[in-house]
Amino acid sequence: MKYWLFKSEPSVWSWDDQVAKGDAGEEWDGVRNYQARNFMREMKKGDQGFFYHSQSEKAVVGIVEVTAESHPDSTTDDDRWDCVDIKAIRPMEKPITLDMVKADERLDEMVLVRNSRLSVQPVTKAEWQIICDLAKS
Repeated sequence: MKYWLFKSEPSVWSWDDQVAKGDAGEEWDGVRNYQARNFMREMKKGDQGFFYHSQSEKAVVGIVEVTAESHPDSTTDDDRWDCVDIKAIRPMEKPITLDMVKADERLDEMVLVRNSRLSVQPVTKAEWQIICDLAKS
């Protein structure tokens, strides 16, 4: 299993919107960045990801699971763009803010710290565990 981070502006698509989709989940559509698209093409069913609210909140607020592997994005006729489907698994016990991530030197190499604009990004197993542990502390 691999781990990922999915960024969304809560005013456009929030954690509550994702949860409302239930087990059916939702396409993670509208991504128009080649690197982010390529990461989605690597994803496998069952991979897990952090759901991250960008803009003012800037925090990991939940955990999602990939329910459908890369397929054409239904929001465009341009065959360059793919997406995956994800469903909400559970909220974080407490949100983990970008400031908290940046303050933890163990996460200095995390893509979120180094390239915070990328909307879909990989998370290492160690980073995943650190953030999950921070949410419990």
